[in-house]
Amino acid sequence: MKHTYHTTGTCCWQFDIEIENGIIKEIKPYGGCSGNLQGICALAKGMKASEVANKFSGIRCGNKPTSCPDQLSHALKEILDNDK
Repeated sequence: MKHTYHTTGTCCWQFDIEIENGIIKEIKPYGGCSGNLQGICALAKGMKASEVANKFSGIRCGNKPTSCPDQLSHALKEILDNDK
């Protein structure tokens, strides 16, 4: 199933995420640091959404209270909670 998540507090303003049976099939970021986000999305592809959410949760970008990986974690947790 495809989902759209609008981030807060990061340069990346949106993630389009496709999850099937709890596994991340695709993540498309909008904005942010292109190379870093491409790497994060490539690493997450094929992994359990719950595992990625746990690993990325709480990561900060400089002195900001969040980061693109942390926002992806929020997105994945929201998706998983809504799919229950």
